[in-house]
Amino acid sequence: MDRKYVILDDSDVVNIDFRDVLETSADTLRYSVDGSQTFVKFVGATPSFLDGKDQLTHAEIMEVLSGEAWTAPNNPE
Repeated sequence: MDRKYVILDDSDVVNIDFRDVLETSADTLRYSVDGSQTFVKFVGATPSFLDGKDQLTHAEIMEVLSGEAWTAPNNPE
């Protein structure tokens, strides 16, 4: 089965049921550069806490994560 990805606001982290996603805890989530968003991935049926949220494919999430909102600039000083 294909993995599906859902971007969440940081305020939604408390609603994540880690039994239903591939991440193991809030400590293992990757956040956007400004810390306002994170994402989870799952396989199979959509977990109920993600109902109604946009689901992305692997290619789509990789495109999002390569953007400047998710990748810190490399500015060695």
